[in-house]
Amino acid sequence: MSENKTAKPIVEMRHISKAFGPVQALKDINLTLGEGEILGLVGDNSAGKSTLMKVMTGAYQRDTGDVLVSGKPTHFKNPHESREEGIEMIYQDFALCGNMDIAQNIFLGRWPKKGLFVDRNRMYAEADEVLKRLKVDVNSVFQKVESLSGGRQQSVAIARAISFNPRVVVLDEPTANLSVMATERLLETMAELKRQGVAQIIISHRLTDIFEVGDRIMVMKRGQNVGDRYIQHTTEQEVLELIVSGTPETALTADQALAGRAA
Repeated sequence: MSENKTAKPIVEMRHISKAFGPVQALKDINLTLGEGEILGLVGDNSAGKSTLMKVMTGAYQRDTGDVLVSGKPTHFKNPHESREEGIEMIYQDFALCGNMDIAQNIFLGRWPKKGLFVDRNRMYAEADEVLKRLKVDVNSVFQKVESLSGGRQQSVAIARAISFNPRVVVLDEPTANLSVMATERLLETMAELKRQGVAQIIISHRLTDIFEVGDRIMVMKRGQNVGDRYIQHTTEQEVLELIVSGTPETALTADQALAGRAA
């Protein structure tokens, strides 16, 4: 994939540290994400992956370090503020309301209005447009979410995130509980988002999925970065070895990350 070497990264996290009491969850972490890039974030269950992403989105406050979005220093106090800068995170439980239909979930809490009333025609039309943008096929936007399969519910969660027109989407274990077919559909959706220029970070234990759609992979262990590799220049075996026994190394700088994508 050809990229402009002078392009700026969309997100930079520099020297991020975070402790919960005596537990040091993150230690001097650096992360760079380019526009339209898919970055896999991997490591064991105590590596600090979700904590790092919650710092990025403002769900947790960092102790030290800087977060830059499009080169601008930020300090998000909550996920609402990061959403305003175009960063969305989709959690593993999807956070959907099963007794509501697809369109109501996509626009939950921000239903389009006509005067004092909900503009239902506009809501369902716009929900349909978002699903078409993602090339997601559902029977009807009037369908109750609780009647959908896990894969379809995941698609609704992604559609809700995309309805905010984000520049960055973080997916937490997106394929963990999906069937093979649903996983394939999700990976197709991620590839479509990439074509539309949306950068993505995938927190996952499934290396095969990351190697199928990812550009780069970052390995964490005990709150530190122990490896940063381009997918085309590494193997699943090398990544597994880093997860099991890696030692901390310096993450790629923004220039290195973008130059590597242009190679």
